[in-house]
Amino acid sequence: MLIKQHWRLYQITKIFWQYRLDKLFPESWLPWYIRYARFVVLWFRPVNKQDSDAARFRLALEALGPVFVKFGQMLSTRRDLLPDEYAEELAKLQDRVPPFCQQQAQQQIEAAFGQPLANIFSSFEAEPLASASVAQVHGAQLQIAGEQRDVVVKVIRPGIAKVIAADISVMSMFAGLAEKFLPDGKRLRPKEVVNEYRKTLFDELDLMREAANGIQLRRNFEGSDSLYIPEIYADFCRQNVLVMERIDGIPVSDIASLKAQGSNMEKLAERGVEVFFTQVFRDSFFHADMHPGNIFVSREHPHDPMYIGVDFGIVGTLNRDDKRYLAENFLAFFNRDYRKVAELHVASGWVPADTNVEEFEFAIRTVCEPIFQKPLAEISFGHVLINLFNTARRFNMEVQPQLVLLEKTLLYIEGLGRQLYPQLDLWKTAKPFLEDWMALQIGPKAVWRDIKENAPFWGEKLPEMPALIYDSLHAVQRFTEQHQRASTQMGRWRQQQATSFYWLMTAGILALSAALIHDSVGWPALTGVSSAAAICWLRGWWLNWRK
Repeated sequence: MLIKQHWRLYQITKIFWQYRLDKLFPESWLPWYIRYARFVVLWFRPVNKQDSDAARFRLALEALGPVFVKFGQMLSTRRDLLPDEYAEELAKLQDRVPPFCQQQAQQQIEAAFGQPLANIFSSFEAEPLASASVAQVHGAQLQIAGEQRDVVVKVIRPGIAKVIAADISVMSMFAGLAEKFLPDGKRLRPKEVVNEYRKTLFDELDLMREAANGIQLRRNFEGSDSLYIPEIYADFCRQNVLVMERIDGIPVSDIASLKAQGSNMEKLAERGVEVFFTQVFRDSFFHADMHPGNIFVSREHPHDPMYIGVDFGIVGTLNRDDKRYLAENFLAFFNRDYRKVAELHVASGWVPADTNVEEFEFAIRTVCEPIFQKPLAEISFGHVLINLFNTARRFNMEVQPQLVLLEKTLLYIEGLGRQLYPQLDLWKTAKPFLEDWMALQIGPKAVWRDIKENAPFWGEKLPEMPALIYDSLHAVQRFTEQHQRASTQMGRWRQQQATSFYWLMTAGILALSAALIHDSVGWPALTGVSSAAAICWLRGWWLNWRK
């Protein structure tokens, strides 16, 4: 493993210098040894020198592999943080990663099914429709119940698991160093974040898991006019092959085509926010890879637009406590109740219990107050995130690894909203949804829902209630009797202790008396007193031993 880490470090260093990524940073930012290293590593000959800095950055991420490609995919949605040239280049990583060999794709499919390709599909397109960091997609036709259906076939890149394992190994090494040497290393919990990322990436390599995720999402949004999930043909899915209904939609990033067909951009942006919050708070099961390459818009009824989601390899879940905590925090933010936000952070244990709530409240207000009552185009969430990070560092807030996917998805949603309708008021769109959701969690509706949900269980257990009540009362009676016996034994023990103490005290007094009268009385009297003292001491010792 150590050899693999060193080899991967060598590859990363080589690509860094070959694509001259050092030019992306101001000269003053680079330590002296980095500035002068370019004159030493002459064997790393530059490549693509004629391309722009943005193009070389994108090509370097492609060369580094899937872990870095996914990082570039997330950056491509943050046009507020990047120049337009970089955003346009990184957008090519969403579905235009160089494909792998067509023969390899066909061989993998035939090996997965154990039969020739012609026996499985009526037709198969050798040229891939799209190619991403982990897999690529081919068009095909499948005959089901005598009907020809247009499908897409997703195939995992050969050997990709080894590449991901090597990258994760290097990331784990850097995480360990960061945790050990950086001032905020332990608070940021980089090892846990890397472990969560490892699980996410390897889960994405299992297409049977992705098929199950797609089936679940399709069931959650069945009949919805906001999001359509294509049908998964589970009988034709394997661990490295997935077969799914082929959809006809416009990529959500193709703003020109969406406007050309007359799409209601404001409604489309608002529905994106609603779909996200529905997945998180209603279903506790959300698509966690919502970059523009995985989201399309239906060509039908553009004035009432509907999203189409694909690629379900990464999904997130939240438990009831996390959902309640997030919803209360969002509502407190929307209502500018920063005291409530601070108290929720302390109550949840995300900041230490001894945190000064008043100071924390003031710090949160300083960060969040300027962003309200502004359209999305005027809000720099990158700036807000930097300020929130500084606030977290000041109050020793710990990173919550279970919410990393949710945070990443929020970044994607913001990026989509910014591209579709920059005037979108995110807070105005989300607040009514959260208020309705909270009303369902507390109050009469919540009580009635809990009664309906638990009624079958209570009905099943109702015949057992008399026996359970009898057993409980009998157990209480036994406990009471045992307690009374214990109390009686304790009283006897205390009485014996007092008696033992009395005899020992008497022995001590007699012994002292014998010492005082030694010179004034004869030996017979002294012997009698000493004997009495010895008898009293033995009596007290025997009682104590018996106790």
